[in-house]
Amino acid sequence: MDSASGAGASDPNDGEGTSSATGGGGGGVSVGEGGSTAAARAAAPPSRYESQKRRDWNTFLQYLRNHKPPLTLGRCSGANVIEFLKYLDQFGKTKVHVTGCPYFGHPNPPAPCACQLKQAWGSLDALIGRLRAAYEENGGRPESNPFGARAVRIYLREVRESQAKARGIPYEKKKRKRSTAVTVTTAAANVSATAITAAQVGHGGVGSSSGVRDGGGGVGSGDDGGVAAAATSVAPPAIKAEKV
Repeated sequence: MDSASGAGASDPNDGEGTSSATGGGGGGVSVGEGGSTAAARAAAPPSRYESQKRRDWNTFLQYLRNHKPPLTLGRCSGANVIEFLKYLDQFGKTKVHVTGCPYFGHPNPPAPCACQLKQAWGSLDALIGRLRAAYEENGGRPESNPFGARAVRIYLREVRESQAKARGIPYEKKKRKRSTAVTVTTAAANVSATAITAAQVGHGGVGSSSGVRDGGGGVGSGDDGGVAAAATSVAPPAIKAEKV
């Protein structure tokens, strides 16, 4: 790419030099651009999700090393994952009222209370999702993924329900919009079928006399285009006047 550019810049009035730089150097330019694009992608910083996933994974590995007795990733189970989630509660920032608290079930308590701070259910659920993906990205098998264990799912569901009652904030499941998409697709298909039928009636379905006799339903449906086509097709031929 540099040689081609230099040749073109050394003698801009030379026709052969310009042709060589433009035609023969085209491949070099495309390769250079591809290389720069790949370099830009490699140098681009990771996304926020990827950075957070890496931090969560390193935190979990550190937790396994500090565990007594120390645990390896291969021996980690769903019970160990639940212990890790409970361990994280000490760093939480969400007030979860206990049953005896006067603000239990109050979404906006008017005064502070002595209830402990915990990790919010949404934070734990997102954390498990990232760790589950990181486990498989680091060579773990999906069938032995401890973050996808049934015990972990049950624990998260219990945390969600208990926090919803304690905080007075119900967690509503987002409704899927699959039914709307199906309805729109069905309506579009019906419109297309109607258009095709109308085109067939207007061009050939009612053009013949047999179509008029047998297709009475199509003509009697109030389709002006079909009726006009039928009237044109069955009109008697004009009688030529004979010269006297």
